Amino acid sequence: MRKRVVSAAIAVAAVGALVSPAAAQTDPARPGTVHVLSHGSEAGTAVVSGHNEKGTRLSVEGVRTKSAHTLPVDYQVQETGYWCGPAATRIALSARIAAPSQADLAAQLGTTEAGTDHISQVTGVLNANLGTGWYETKEMPDDPPTQAQKDLLWNDIVLDIDKNYPLVANIVAPPGNQPPGYPSDQTIYHYFTVIGYDDANRTVLIADPASFGGNQIYWLSFDQLASLIPPKGYAA
Repeated sequence: MRKRVVSAAIAVAAVGALVSPAAAQTDPARPGTVHVLSHGSEAGTAVVSGHNEKGTRLSVEGVRTKSAHTLPVDYQVQETGYWCGPAATRIALSARIAAPSQADLAAQLGTTEAGTDHISQVTGVLNANLGTGWYETKEMPDDPPTQAQKDLLWNDIVLDIDKNYPLVANIVAPPGNQPPGYPSDQTIYHYFTVIGYDDANRTVLIADPASFGGNQIYWLSFDQLASLIPPKGYAA
């Protein structure tokens, strides 16, 4: 089993708009199923964007190509402004099991109106629900991260996705370094889920429960992901 390192990370995020299924590339035979490679996998490519009623769920397909591998998940937007941890955890669990509700996971995580305090809480809840010791907490304390930390992160992404384990990342997104749709005048403390990668473009597929600006599923450059995690950590 890989060595576990515990991180102290706080996550608070505002809830955003929900997606319109009509804005996603879906399969007529499987309504609501999102095709993640419909527009490619370059950084900044929005797989799903738009707005819809609160409570919308999306079934995100899994894909395996020569360079890309993405996992099938059940996506939900976070149900409160402070449930990004439970929602991201739920998305990760949904790749392997019928995931508990966000409310159940919030209780398991000890999430309060201040958010989910530590990425290690996510690690523990993932393992408890899966009955496995797969997930470990990885810290990225250096900002910017060292090359060794970046190499470990990429290796963890490839290994975990190839073994059907999405990652949950705790991020800090300040003005000037934010994923698409984030409030540009705020520093956002947040959890989201990494559900795929493309080795050719060196990008990662993000399932973002905040849905800032209606951005739910999108491709992010690996370098940007690595810059967003410090000084927090991730579960992999």
